[in-house]
Amino acid sequence: MAPRAQSLILDLLSAVGGRPVPVRALVRAAAVFGIEENALRVALARLLSAGKLEQAERGAYGLSSRSRAVQDHVTSWSTLHERVVAWRGGWVAVHVGALGRAQRSAVRRRERALEFLGCAELDPGLWLRPDNLAGGVGATRRALRELGLDGAALVARLEELEPASERRARSLWDGRALERAYHETRRELEQSGARLDALPLEQAVAECFVLGGKAIRQLAFDPLLPEPIVSADARQALVSEMRAYDRAGRRVWRRFMRAEGAPALESVLDFRSVEAT
Repeated sequence: MAPRAQSLILDLLSAVGGRPVPVRALVRAAAVFGIEENALRVALARLLSAGKLEQAERGAYGLSSRSRAVQDHVTSWSTLHERVVAWRGGWVAVHVGALGRAQRSAVRRRERALEFLGCAELDPGLWLRPDNLAGGVGATRRALRELGLDGAALVARLEELEPASERRARSLWDGRALERAYHETRRELEQSGARLDALPLEQAVAECFVLGGKAIRQLAFDPLLPEPIVSADARQALVSEMRAYDRAGRRVWRRFMRAEGAPALESVLDFRSVEAT
């Protein structure tokens, strides 16, 4: 599925590590996906107006500070193993039941932050995740707020749930479906990586952008569940395959971007699922 203009801009600016990208490079990249120059420039104007971009210099743009917390989370996919610790059975609980829902943008930011950190709703207004993230509840609380959770939300540790609630909590995530998705995406990356260098440049650019973006989107929203809910080895195998694919994708994009005087991508990624703020 081809990206929309705003998504493509956010993708590329995220993937160059915060450096400015000339408009001409964005225009050429947009053309690969059938996006016209006028649509690209309209999207740039809207992103600037929304505070998601800043004009770094004449004819070049970069991400604004507002977008960087999400960018940092998305681009941390290669070090997921550093974000988890052994699970001792406790839970991080987030209570948002007392918060307003009238402002749709605030609700979207709140729920996106909860999804980024792998939280699931146990009861109306009460979200949980296993307490297995490095830094414990304090680090989880900070990350949630940086990603858009309301400051008034209660974030606390639950040491123990009654047996029925414990069973319900563990069933909030489908561990088998997650593992199947790890295996399927890993296979797709392996197959694509084997043929990328033989494809015409623009076809290779489009393929690695879409497939690499799919994998990074999957990892960005991975709940980082512990054993025995999900296999950590299956998740890490996908990360390892994505590292190899990322190196291949950067080679392809480096050739493509160099011709337009733009910085090389540090990662291939797709911002589509995280652009709403």
